[in-house]
Amino acid sequence: MPTFDIVSQVDKQEVRNAVDQTNKEVSTRFDFKGSDARVEQNDYELTVFGDDEFKLGQVQDILGQKLAKRGVDVRSLERGKVEKITGNKVKQGVKIRVGVESDLARKIVKLLKDSKLKVQASIQGDAVRVSGAKKDNLQEAIALVRKSFTDFPLQYQNFRD
Repeated sequence: MPTFDIVSQVDKQEVRNAVDQTNKEVSTRFDFKGSDARVEQNDYELTVFGDDEFKLGQVQDILGQKLAKRGVDVRSLERGKVEKITGNKVKQGVKIRVGVESDLARKIVKLLKDSKLKVQASIQGDAVRVSGAKKDNLQEAIALVRKSFTDFPLQYQNFRD
């Protein structure tokens, strides 16, 4: 019976490389001279620092460009609130969402059941396994999920006949 998994994964090493490149570019740019702007990483949690909200936005733009160049989907970033540290200095937490969250997994399963496609979907931890009688049905399911969920990066892996 053909199956595939719907997952959401981010390569931690590519994120680390993008953070390093961002910090290197910020340290060499003239408009950040004498600034305390930087990005720190702790697993899948990033903290972006800036002297003010404008520079914080610039650092986030650079980070977004570096992540995109390294193949990390920027839709997986979940930005937190901007917090004041001291004076004008600000920081913002950025969480990298990994895995299909349970609410989204339930929506995917419901969408596939309501679509009348001849496939079965089941939640397996932080992934959704879809199985069907024919490979064509699974390809229709992939197309349907791709069209319906554009705000969260999903990958379709482990396709088996």
